Amino acid sequence: MMAAYGDSPVVRATFDEASSALGRDLWQLATQGPAEALNQTVNTQPLMLTAGVAVFRLWRDRGGRTPDMVAGHSLGEYSALVAAGVLRFADAVPLVELRARAMQEAVPSGEGAMAAILGLDAVAVKAACEAAAQGQVVEAVNFNSTEQIVIAGHAAAVQRAADAAKASGAKRALMLPVSAPFHCSLMKPAAERLGQRLAELSLSAPLIPVMNNADVACLSDPQLIKEALVRQAASPVRWVETMQAMAAQGVSHVYECGPGKVLAGLVRRCAEGLIGGAMADLAGIEVALAATHAQEKSC
Repeated sequence: MMAAYGDSPVVRATFDEASSALGRDLWQLATQGPAEALNQTVNTQPLMLTAGVAVFRLWRDRGGRTPDMVAGHSLGEYSALVAAGVLRFADAVPLVELRARAMQEAVPSGEGAMAAILGLDAVAVKAACEAAAQGQVVEAVNFNSTEQIVIAGHAAAVQRAADAAKASGAKRALMLPVSAPFHCSLMKPAAERLGQRLAELSLSAPLIPVMNNADVACLSDPQLIKEALVRQAASPVRWVETMQAMAAQGVSHVYECGPGKVLAGLVRRCAEGLIGGAMADLAGIEVALAATHAQEKSC
């Protein structure tokens, strides 16, 4: 998953630090798999955290400027907090492993599900969920763009809501290959376990503003940041509002750190005027460097 960044000492050092914190070799897992292990959320979450931090460090090592603001989609918020100096990386890696384990264990295997609803607005998706619940849980949990919303909850209720969304005009309703119904109210037991661990950790005030998922707000008090992280586990990821809030505060360019391009592709669908880019490989980092340097010269 990190092959696109070449033989970077910064990336490798970041993975070595994560492996030391976790007591197992994340670099071998990232480079050799197997896919079955990579897809287990207890592995996926520490790996994605580490990848995000590694790419951010590589960006800075190559002369990238300090961001005016950072944010992360779901798990990515932990990478953002590390980048902002709020959470020590050595603490973050085992913390997200615990988060993953707690989320996985909150709902018995096979009882939860998630689905992506495409081409239907938030009001209609929420209405479909309410009609389909029938005493079970199904909720809109990821507002990825104005017309890409993910729902989660009990498997049968998610299927009913997906069918209802299609009947209401959704272009597609795709069941997602996930191991748990993340960010819905069924995750409250996981949030409680996460809160217990966070209470034991020392967080710092952010050096860079961090726009959080739960409140779409930048918090400076470490205790309030902890509380927002706890709420985040069982509440929706308000990504559209996050991008809109960033744009309202003067952000013009948004760059995704890590081996992926999904969020970069959603930027313009969330807020007019925002320019998105993906640092998904060395070429992407160079493009981002050139764009930000050009922006600085024009100011």
